[in-house]
Amino acid sequence: AQGAGEGVVVSAPQPMVLAGVLDCDSADKAARFIRFCDSFNIPIITLEDMPGYLPGVDQEHAGVIRHGAKVLYAYSEATVPKITVILRKAYGGGYIAMNSRHLGADFMFAWPSAEIAVMGPEGAANIIFRKEIMEAEDQNAMRQEKVKEYIEKFANPYVAASKGFIDSVIEPKETRALLLHALKLSILKEEYRPAKKHGIPPF
Repeated sequence: AQGAGEGVVVSAPQPMVLAGVLDCDSADKAARFIRFCDSFNIPIITLEDMPGYLPGVDQEHAGVIRHGAKVLYAYSEATVPKITVILRKAYGGGYIAMNSRHLGADFMFAWPSAEIAVMGPEGAANIIFRKEIMEAEDQNAMRQEKVKEYIEKFANPYVAASKGFIDSVIEPKETRALLLHALKLSILKEEYRPAKKHGIPPF
């Protein structure tokens, strides 16, 4: 993608499997992949459609906090060019973990279809507007109205862009050209870290 003999890797969840959530196994797989790419100086493009971490007793017993932290550690530790495009869902901890600005992403783009929020609009509206929904004569109509209000006010890329967490909201057809431009700008980046042998991953 960059030029003759130069390559990049793409990291992306599979939304056709459990909606693309991060669980213990997928977090381990992603972290290993990211660290491998960083070891061989290969730029990372992350395409995000992430509803978050998989909830449940089984995941808690399997150590989803510890395993899930490996992804955050791997992205934050990586010094190669890191570019993210949010395509659709980017909720909660999953949004943070998939190479967000908070983990040191060099470029953050989002499609207009991106939903960047603490959780999905339906769940959030049921919690935030619970009182209004419960007191309404037609609860279903009120719930739909509040879901729409939540999407307009919070679950869109423009709120994140206004706070500096997204560099640009882009049209899907512009994605390839902007990724190439971002790679050209970030390919010679240098990061100066404290002199040390290595960090301590969340083993």
